This record gives sequence, structure tokens and C-alpha cells, in this order.
Amino acid sequence: MMRSELDAAGISDPRLRDAYRACRDINARNGRTFFLATRLLAPAQRPAVHALYGFAREADDILDDLNPCLDTAIRAKRLELLADRFRAGGGHWDDPVLAAVTHTARRYAIPSDLFDDFLRSMRMDLTVTDYPDRVALNRYMRGSAEVIGLQLLPVLGTVGPAEAAAPYAAALGKAFQLTNFLRDVDEDLTRQRVYLPADELAAYGVDRDLLTWCHVNHRTEARVRRALAAQHAITRGVYRFARAGVELLAPRSRPCVATALTLYSEILDRIEDSDFAVFGRRATVGTTRRLQVAGAGLFRAWLARNGHPAGSGDPTIGAA
Repeated sequence: MMRSELDAAGISDPRLRDAYRACRDINARNGRTFFLATRLLAPAQRPAVHALYGFAREADDILDDLNPCLDTAIRAKRLELLADRFRAGGGHWDDPVLAAVTHTARRYAIPSDLFDDFLRSMRMDLTVTDYPDRVALNRYMRGSAEVIGLQLLPVLGTVGPAEAAAPYAAALGKAFQLTNFLRDVDEDLTRQRVYLPADELAAYGVDRDLLTWCHVNHRTEARVRRALAAQHAITRGVYRFARAGVELLAPRSRPCVATALTLYSEILDRIEDSDFAVFGRRATVGTTRRLQVAGAGLFRAWLARNGHPAGSGDPTIGAA
């Protein structure tokens, strides 16, 4: 299948083809829901999306590797080397992810400041472990989440000016990350990080010590449950805003994005269904449901690529 995607994208250089294949493998191993949604894109679009995912993952892995031998200085050096090599351009044939993402960035004229913002937020993860308020968290998410949506926008395409779709693309990236923050609060504590605004938690009598107690005891204390419910509601609001932007995308891209939006937002359903029992367990959308939603999206993606107007609608209609 990857061969047809590379052919459709006009990527003929054997070294580049190998680089994009490596990025696809990274997405397939780690992306799960994201990779499934990517399958709904036109074949020509998929290699670029794999490359962008692979680059984000490479930076993330530098920061999240639990190897105790990797101290902050070593991680900072590795991250800076990645940043320097990306900015330098070139073939990077010794690093397939860099080779693919630099090719993608040039091909789609993705603004370099989006990558600068991303790397800036990654550097924050080296030393910042708490966020005092939503302003500080939003500053982090600008680079760690919003720019991911903006990087993808030239690949997805729009029916009007890209500037009109940009706020919604950024919001969708933010919604996905806020979902991860709720789902992974327990795992993040393992890395001594809390990605929830401290002042908003404090309004419910919650602080890092109480979150740590929940982490150690695999229990969601009542005050924490109420605080998480409030964060859950905020995240729902971001999804509502982001959903309005799907219709601004090129018709062939809408089934993919709407499917990813639906499946990620259903992680919030699973969190709520568990009564916010996020410590000691990880909320997931079951395989049957994921395939059900993706199947409906696949049908609409096929219609859209063949010029049928029904293909530009919501791919989740009838999937519930």
C-alpha cells in the first residue's frame, strides 16, 4: 500500500521513499487513532502526514524516554541537535524522519515559524513541570498542539483562504492535546509533570500533592473528580468550536478530520463513563467502535475522492 501512496505523491527518489516508509511505520506503531484516520486521506496526502507525525514523535521521544541515564542536559543537547539539523535543511539521509519532514516542509511551503514554535514548547518540557494558569498552559499548547494542526493545513487543503480555516485547525490540535492531558494525567505524574492549570485545580481544593496521592493509590479523590469534570467541560467546548472548521477543508480531507475528531472526543466519553477514574487505567475507544467510525469515514472518503457530494458530509453519520 505504501508504494501506491508514494507513487501518488510523486515521490520517486529511492532514499526519500525509504524515509517516508520509516515515518509511516512510526505512525502505525504509535498513532493508533491518528493512523487509522490517516487511512481516510487520499493516497497522495498520506506520506506528508506521516512525516509530520514522525518529526513530532522524534522530538517527543527525546523528552519522554524514561531512561534514568538521560538527564536534562543530555535531552536538551539531543533536542537542540534535532532543531539545528532541521533548520539546516539538506538531505539528512542518516535520519529518515528528518529527510522526510524537511522534504514535506519545502513541498507544502509550511512556514518555518510553526516548527520553531513547536520546538520551543518541546524545550519547555525539559524544565517546566507545572502551569500556574491557563495563559501559561495555552502558551505551551501553542507550540505543542496548535501548530500541529496548522502544519497539516497545507496538506489537507481548504475550500477558501487558509487563514479562515486556521483558527479551527489550531483548536482541533488543542482539543486533541487537552484530551491527552485528561487521559494521561496519571502517566504524566510518572514524569513529574502536571498539564492542568494550577489555579483552576485549586478552586476545587486540588494541588500536586493530592494528585500524587491519587497516582500512588490509583484512586480519584472526590475533589479531584470535580476538578477533572471542570477540565472535561472546557475541552468539550474546544471540540465544539473546532468541529465548525471541518467544512472549510477540502472535501477529500473532511472524512479523515471528522473521524479523528469523533474518535478523540469519544475518549472524553470513556473518561466520563468511568467517573474520571484516570489513575491506574487509561481511557480508550474500543476497536469495534474505532472500526465502525472509520468504516463510515472510509465510505465517505471514497465518495469524496470520486466527486460525489455526499462524500463531503460528516463521516460519522450512521456510525453511532
